[in-house]
Amino acid sequence: MITAVLHPCSSASLSLPNRPPLRYAILGAGFAGISVAWHLLKESPKELRLSVDVYDEVGIGGGASGVSGGLLHPYSPKGKLLWHGAECWRECLELLNVAETAASSSYQATENRDFSESFGNFMVRRRGILRPATNAKTLDLMSDNARNCLASCVVETIDKDGAQNLVPNLYLPLNCAFYFPGAMNVNPHRYLQALFLACQSSAKTSLGRKNITLVNKSITDVLELEGGYDAVVICLGSKVDFLPGLTGKLPLRTCRGVITHMQLHESARGSYPDDGPSILSDAWLAVQGPRNLHMGSTWEWQSRNYSSDVPAEEASRALNELLPKASAVYPDIEKWEFAGARAGLRAMPPVTSHGSLPLLGCVNQLIGAGQFCNFWVFSGLGSRGLLYHAWLGKLMSKAVLSCNEELLPSELTSWKKNRQ
Repeated sequence: MITAVLHPCSSASLSLPNRPPLRYAILGAGFAGISVAWHLLKESPKELRLSVDVYDEVGIGGGASGVSGGLLHPYSPKGKLLWHGAECWRECLELLNVAETAASSSYQATENRDFSESFGNFMVRRRGILRPATNAKTLDLMSDNARNCLASCVVETIDKDGAQNLVPNLYLPLNCAFYFPGAMNVNPHRYLQALFLACQSSAKTSLGRKNITLVNKSITDVLELEGGYDAVVICLGSKVDFLPGLTGKLPLRTCRGVITHMQLHESARGSYPDDGPSILSDAWLAVQGPRNLHMGSTWEWQSRNYSSDVPAEEASRALNELLPKASAVYPDIEKWEFAGARAGLRAMPPVTSHGSLPLLGCVNQLIGAGQFCNFWVFSGLGSRGLLYHAWLGKLMSKAVLSCNEELLPSELTSWKKNRQ
């Protein structure tokens, strides 16, 4: 007599009435990690008992994700729709809505002033993004790309008068700018905190079948988790290279980026228009309010410094590098004062024919894992983590739940073949 052996992730196995709860560990509480956590809770069958532990020693959004610029749109610097830009844009808008709903519900349910300070001001600033044309050689290409934009994130070609109606005193060297009215500026730290709230709320409404826990702990060796979890998803960004089993095995380059916080003194004239868009150029301006904006970013390749703290000397260098670039299109930035700086260490993936794409896949063989735990990696989001995290987090959760790497686009797993 032959006894059928069920794969631990098969649909038949998942539906067994007396099977123990599935346990998943997610390393990293940034864009990738919190997206995977949300989708594991939402993509798993309602009747399935499931527990998710999110490990991060510095908490939600404490790494590079939390200090990103937050400018959200689906286009390349030349205005071309990015790889699977439509899907990424759609899923990202959906997760933003989930986070805003969770934050609103929690705010209404609490009178805690600390919560108001944490989630106040804005989570998503919907004022659009403006990209002045600065390169005559690519102007025609950008104009052509603008005509092939998404209906859900249109690109308008406007002249000097149109641009200065949006941002007074803006300088347009080619008398042309590209305006994305549907683009937005996201406060990444507040967004991630709210999305984790949504995860907790989702678990609470599952009648005890699902659970999510934030563990403020650093994992130095992923193999120490083997046996305790059905799967481990490594979403550590640039820190993935510090794990013993993966050091030097992923085709990633690190890049430290410094963002400066700029403020306009209350006595100074010419505050930024309240409904004015953020600006993309050689240096970008992520507007937080009429007298408050972030300016970025520097690019220090091969850095190993993932501290968000920025010493005075490094901040001064960043300001000297960024200010001339920003003032080339927005001269009024010269009136603004430096108010601080923060930094993040990005994990930059290799350039492919489809652009710079994140790295996803099962890494059991790479780290020498046994057969009782599946190890996955979701890294290399680079400077587009906010755009990619929602859709790819959804795909990753489905692959993890089914133990099927083939559910991931081959473009994201091809890095493994290139190692052979």
